[in-house]
Amino acid sequence: MASLYREIPLETDAARAWETLRDSRNIARVFAGVLTDAHVDGDLRTVTFANGSVVQERIVAVDDAHMRVAYTVCGPNFEQHAASMQIVAEAGGRCRMVWISDFLPDERRAMVEPLMDAGCAAAQRNLAR
Repeated sequence: MASLYREIPLETDAARAWETLRDSRNIARVFAGVLTDAHVDGDLRTVTFANGSVVQERIVAVDDAHMRVAYTVCGPNFEQHAASMQIVAEAGGRCRMVWISDFLPDERRAMVEPLMDAGCAAAQRNLAR
């Protein structure tokens, strides 16, 4: 199973970053430049990437106590997919986002990793004060 782990500093406080990230309807704004659109229907979120790809994700959990969202990608591209994004408070009114994505088949890494890296750069820009 491929496992990708990213940790990025954010120039904002944890409460503000979490308020934005926890609401699935904000995901296209958080990842603007990588995502162009998002629609939410219950626990299903459909996201459109800048390259035109459309992916359906199921929100598994929104954990306010730990400022963590867990989700899975639905559809034929993965045998298994589990991911989470968590906001971690730091001193000085700053925070960081931890993003973990585990999936099969391993070969999907070539597709997922560049999107995840671009997503981290977008989140760092778009979640700034």
